[in-house]
Amino acid sequence: MKAKDADILIIPGYTNSGPDHWQTRWEEKLSSARRVEQAEWSKPVLADWKASLVAAVNSATKPVVLVAHSLGVATAVQAVPEFRNKIAGAFFVAPPDVANPNVRPKHLMTFGPYPRDPLPFPSITVASRNDPFCAFDVAEDIAGAWGSLFIDAGERGHINAESGHGPWPEGTLTFAKFVSQLTP
Repeated sequence: MKAKDADILIIPGYTNSGPDHWQTRWEEKLSSARRVEQAEWSKPVLADWKASLVAAVNSATKPVVLVAHSLGVATAVQAVPEFRNKIAGAFFVAPPDVANPNVRPKHLMTFGPYPRDPLPFPSITVASRNDPFCAFDVAEDIAGAWGSLFIDAGERGHINAESGHGPWPEGTLTFAKFVSQLTP
């Protein structure tokens, strides 16, 4: 599949992805990409975030590729049962540990725990060994439960602009290869 043949949905996490974040850069470069907007980025409510994502997926006119970061991953995985349109694949980056009682802010726990059923579409989960929002072994475990190809990003922080991942060329290459292997 080519990126232009898919509806690429950018699903940011808590507080949205700013202008230097790799998600924003991808959205600007990929003609078929669009951000799933949320009414409240700094006080996320699972039901509201899921509803926005489900509406975007179900209104898509082409096969959908999900590109989720952080709390966007939790949103996407929780919304899977409500998708009516075909998901060609999902690219998940830095899933937070939403079952951890020490997660901050505390209301992020309302997005967990993660479903542990295999996902009905191909996926990649990229995680860092020193992500402050999720222990590496937890990310690896949930990716395994989903049947997701797990990619060890090394010590890369939360894989966002603050950790130096504005352009994120390795992510761009991995995503391009992933999309090229998807079937519409």
